Amino acid sequence: MQTAEQIQSEIEALPHKEYIELVHWFYERDQETWDRRIGHDAESGRYDFLVEEALEEKNAGKLRNL
Repeated sequence: MQTAEQIQSEIEALPHKEYIELVHWFYERDQETWDRRIGHDAESGRYDFLVEEALEEKNAGKLRNL
């Protein structure tokens, strides 16, 4: 298995087009990971407090239009 330093060196040696493809792949992979984490957290109720807080603010008349 390669070290991170070796991988970095190989990335730096890539032709520009391949580098851009790799950057795009990393970005898409990161977005998919983020979406899964957010979805899991939402399903588990981790963000329920935000909804409750927003509803309390709304019911108290503290919200304003943007």
